[in-house]
Formats: sequence, structure tokens, C-alpha cells
Amino acid sequence: MIALIRFQVAGYVRSLRILHPLIVVALVVVLVLVQGPSGPDATDLAVGTFGDVAAFMFPIWAWAARALLDTQPDEQRALTATAARRRSMPTYAGLLSAYGVNVCLGIVALAVPLLQALQVGAPGRAILAGCALNLLVAVPGTLLGAWTSRPLIPGPGVSLLALLSAATALVLLGLGRLSWLSVPMIEWLRSAHDGAAEFTARFPAIALHLALWSVLVGTAYVALAHRRP
Repeated sequence: MIALIRFQVAGYVRSLRILHPLIVVALVVVLVLVQGPSGPDATDLAVGTFGDVAAFMFPIWAWAARALLDTQPDEQRALTATAARRRSMPTYAGLLSAYGVNVCLGIVALAVPLLQALQVGAPGRAILAGCALNLLVAVPGTLLGAWTSRPLIPGPGVSLLALLSAATALVLLGLGRLSWLSVPMIEWLRSAHDGAAEFTARFPAIALHLALWSVLVGTAYVALAHRRP
């Protein structure tokens, strides 16, 4: 498993596809996040930034995961599946590789907001909840990218359209009565901007929602990926 993860990450980095999301994240950090919170509400604004980063990074994580899983040619993917001890191992290795890369991208995006939150004296529990939120949101972001990757959708144009459509649908779904079917983006944005205490109080419910969504969607992806030739 470790060898497969290293192999896929190395291929993704050597292909320079990692530069695409990395450049986008770096630009947002330099142009937006460097301008830190100020004024009497600086603490609440700093905590709210954690929710903003998670919402912004969600489609970036999906994009990066899709690109990583699309790096291997079909022939190489078939050879990897044949050489693996278990048929499911390449699928899990791909998901773990994509999640690991997304965590690294998240660290780049969170470095400045984390320092700013510490400088304005934001509560430690709120800071930990903000970091944990981003770690959790990276999971459904990775799964969304996996669902639109080449193993399931071979056509690159159709795959990209599916990624954009799915991300938009999840946001719109979260605005209505069926929000429990989507990732709770609206909930974590509202709670993060309602103050550190409110965010900390609502975080367990948000984390549970993200975990259940990820388990169901991830299980369905693994089951479908195993049936693909």
C-alpha cells in the first residue's frame, strides 16, 4: 500500500499537475488571506476564515484528486491492479494518495490564517476546530474528485463537466430541505462566522455530518470502482 501511494504521488508530482492547484492556492493566499483581520471583531473574523478556507478549498481538493487519479495511463493502471495483492488495494491507495496531496494543499492554504488566529488571540479550541474542519472537508473533496476521475468517467471533457456540475449541485442542495444529502457547507460557514463559541459548539454535529457523508459516498465509490474493468 505504501509503495503504491508513493508511486502515485511521485507520478503526480513529476507530471507537474500539482502546480495547477498549488498556483491557485498560492494566489489566493497572497491576494486575499494575507490581509489579516483587524478591528474589534478580529478574533471572530479570524475564526471565520477557517470556514471560508474550507469552502474555497473544497472544489480545489476535488480538482486535485481528479487530476492525481487521472495521471496514470489506463495500461499502467491495469498493470498496477494485476501486481497488487488484492484487487481493492489500488483503489484505496489512490484515495489515500489524493487525500495526502490535498492535506498538503490545505496546509499551504491554512498557514497564514493559522498564524493570524494565533496573533489576534483566538481561542485554542476554535483554532483546533477550524483545522479539524479542513481535514474533514478534504475527505468529501477527495471523494468528489474520485467520482469524476478516469476510472469511472473516461472522457476528460465529460469528467470535468461532471466535476463542476456535482460541486454546484452539492452547494445548491445544501440550501434547501435536502441539505442533509449534501456536505454541510452552509452550516460550517454560518457557524464559523457566528463567533468562536458558536463554531466550537456546532462543530461536533458538522463533523458527524461530514463523516457520515464521506463513509456513504466513499463506500459507494469503492464498490463501483471494483466492478469496473
